[in-house]
Amino acid sequence: MPDRRSRALTLSAKESLILELLVHEKDMYGLQLVAASKRRLKRGTVYVTLGRMEDKGYITSRLEDAPPAAGGLPRRIYQPTPLGRRVLTAWTYAAGRLIPELAR
Repeated sequence: MPDRRSRALTLSAKESLILELLVHEKDMYGLQLVAASKRRLKRGTVYVTLGRMEDKGYITSRLEDAPPAAGGLPRRIYQPTPLGRRVLTAWTYAAGRLIPELAR
């Protein structure tokens, strides 16, 4: 695993949206994130983005058994890490200060 201290912390628009949903809503699985994003996230890219965010240390995941009534496979539930929360806070603050029209 690469040393996170030597990398610049970056946050794409999709990553920012995912962190916002996870911080302000609740822990979610991938398709819940797609639904909650109101079409801003796509099924085909959400899992790639989640994997990248997990590599960066912004989120963690755990497997959860599928609900008995639904059957199927276990679900991977995602939650923000303390680092992810700090990056989102810093990004939101910086965007609001540097580009006020984004904060509206």
